[in-house]
Amino acid sequence: NSLARFQLFFPDPWHKKKHHKRRIVQQDFLNLLAKKLKIGSVCHMATDWQDYAQQMMEMLETNKNFKNTQSAHIYTPRPEFRPLSKFEKRGNRLGHGIWDLIFTHR
Repeated sequence: NSLARFQLFFPDPWHKKKHHKRRIVQQDFLNLLAKKLKIGSVCHMATDWQDYAQQMMEMLETNKNFKNTQSAHIYTPRPEFRPLSKFEKRGNRLGHGIWDLIFTHR
């Protein structure tokens, strides 16, 4: 439990339903992450795939180790400190929304 922050920006969305099991944000991953994070540390994720954002939200909100910094089921407005990645630029260009999730480890 030595990490103060975890950031996962625009992970591979594995957009085909049969590949969703390959997405990194799964309960097993979150439980492992919780063991590495200090209490009170930040877990920040961002994606340009709406259904992946919904899955991330569901996974994080149902995991007892994490608490949304916003109200339940509310995404965080894009923080200015998050770098503008090539994936975000592409997503914006294609008209995709961008979803940020910021949770704390409890």
